[in-house]
Amino acid sequence: MAKKKLLGHAAFWMIITVGVAPLFYISAVKLGIAEAAQSEPAADQSGPADRFIENMAFGVGEKFSFEVKYGFISAGTASMKVVRLIEWQGRPCYQVVTEARSNSFFSSFYRVEDRVESIIDAAGLFAWRFEKKLREGSYRSDRQYDFDQVNNRVIYKSDTISVAPFVQDALSTLYYVRAQPLEVGKPLYVDNFIDGKHFHLEVQVLERESITVEAGTFDCFVVEPITQSVGLFKHEGRLKVWLTADRLRMPVLMKSKVIIGSIAVELTDYELGNPGEF
Repeated sequence: MAKKKLLGHAAFWMIITVGVAPLFYISAVKLGIAEAAQSEPAADQSGPADRFIENMAFGVGEKFSFEVKYGFISAGTASMKVVRLIEWQGRPCYQVVTEARSNSFFSSFYRVEDRVESIIDAAGLFAWRFEKKLREGSYRSDRQYDFDQVNNRVIYKSDTISVAPFVQDALSTLYYVRAQPLEVGKPLYVDNFIDGKHFHLEVQVLERESITVEAGTFDCFVVEPITQSVGLFKHEGRLKVWLTADRLRMPVLMKSKVIIGSIAVELTDYELGNPGEF
């Protein structure tokens, strides 16, 4: 029984790394965002119609497939898709979906079926809506929140929370970062809202490295997201992400240490979309 509980705990963290929003959601949790004070929104009077970010990284039809590993053990698979272009709040937006599933071995004692969706403004690359549905063992969680980017606030449960302009959700953050110019030693800063907390995220660009995964060999930037919090700073693990150093900024590898061992999420296959078309 104890062994099953331990394996179940490991499976939870393996799958959640991708399923709850690839890359940055798990970073926020691990770095103690639960203890972080709600930050003051930045003073910026610009609105959604004022921002345009050139995006040559991704577009409709893009799909990434991953294998999730705990050490050398395969735990499951995950995918990230730019499903389609839709109209939201009168603006063209990307519907982005990520899903994670445990494999048959892990499902025998801890089944995971997670789905996360983000509606991302196609011109400004910021979040309009976020939804997640988690099915992990006996655990169930459905959560959804809407971003009022005109008035800089988020409708979360029964609350209306003030946030910075162009705030991102856990999934849209990745797509925003992918469209940015990256340079070793030059960090990026992104305002985030995740599960009731508004905070500032620093994304450090650590180095360039060539790595090989099932999908091929890639020249990559190695980036690490870091939350800035006050009070107790719980640094229980580090998340590193390998993004290709070309214009596509494809997520090739994600690694995070846990209490026992480490997690790796490796790219196994990909289909490219049509960047800039909307």
